[in-house]
Amino acid sequence: MAESDGGMRMEESLVPAGQPFKRLLQVLSNGEPCLLFQARRLSLRYERQKQLDLTEQAFSPQKPVDTSQSVCSRDKATLVMRFGDVEDVRDLFIRLQLSNTFYESSGQWWFSVDSISLLYNTSEEAVFNASEVYAPASSSYHCLHVSSLQRYSALLLPSTDHARRWTVTFTDFQIQAFNVTSGKFSPASDCATFLTPAILMGLVTSLILLLVLAYALHMVIHLKHIEHDNEHKADIYYTENSEHPEHPEHCVENITEKNFL
Repeated sequence: MAESDGGMRMEESLVPAGQPFKRLLQVLSNGEPCLLFQARRLSLRYERQKQLDLTEQAFSPQKPVDTSQSVCSRDKATLVMRFGDVEDVRDLFIRLQLSNTFYESSGQWWFSVDSISLLYNTSEEAVFNASEVYAPASSSYHCLHVSSLQRYSALLLPSTDHARRWTVTFTDFQIQAFNVTSGKFSPASDCATFLTPAILMGLVTSLILLLVLAYALHMVIHLKHIEHDNEHKADIYYTENSEHPEHPEHCVENITEKNFL
């Protein structure tokens, strides 16, 4: 286990036999882990040039990547990995911006990776939005591929002209921030299955609309039932009153009998 001046710790995480070991990065705040990150592979490509595999440089236990610029606060976190010169790219940084937000629709806190940026050649920056990378604060986030490639669902969307020239792919990506306990990942919410706040809000809205529709349907049926009962009562009333005109002689006989007496 090694620790850098910036408070970044790297250690092996347990994986099934036969698979490569992944190295766990820990960003510390006040001596306690505030962010955990690991990936089985990290690769970049600039236009049609040779693909850059940064896995060993990012997760090597012998020479930890420089993360001295990483910071954590209550609702914001930034993971910065400095790689230096890589092939023809000078002074390369990879920066992950994270935030912690409370969503009333779900009644809980969610953390998100808001963007992933490549900073290189001193002043150039390629920014990718990561709007779909969410997880509840009580969980970690895991996805087989967090990438800008369409064949991997393109969870990273280029937001600058520089970003459109790059492709970025994290394989077996797992991250957690703001609610780290015991320096270990909490159970993971997988990108293929977990409910985002937007999906959860949609489900709640659909449920409310369904309840309103069910109540409206109930009221319509109830009103039709009342209308039917009123019509039935009216038929009975008119039937009873119509018996006398059909037999007027009964009335005459009764009157005659009374006069005779």
